[in-house]
Amino acid sequence: MTTIKVGVREFRERIASFLESDSPVAVTRRGETVGVYVPTRRKHPKTAELSELRAAADRLAKALADVDEEELVAEFKELRRRGKSTTR
Repeated sequence: MTTIKVGVREFRERIASFLESDSPVAVTRRGETVGVYVPTRRKHPKTAELSELRAAADRLAKALADVDEEELVAEFKELRRRGKSTTR
């Protein structure tokens, strides 16, 4: 399953289409991912059933299958370090 990558502005402008989609959406700001929207399939517009949440969790797990935890932590620490050094 492929993840769609869009900027915050595009996500906001096209949110209705992303809500109808089955693909996860990585939301970026200045090229860095700030969040991921993982859609659930809904039978009823107002409720998300447990099976739908499990299916969404499975899709998220597949999307994150190639992510190395150590690499992710190192990248996070580097971004925090850079952010702190620019605010001083």
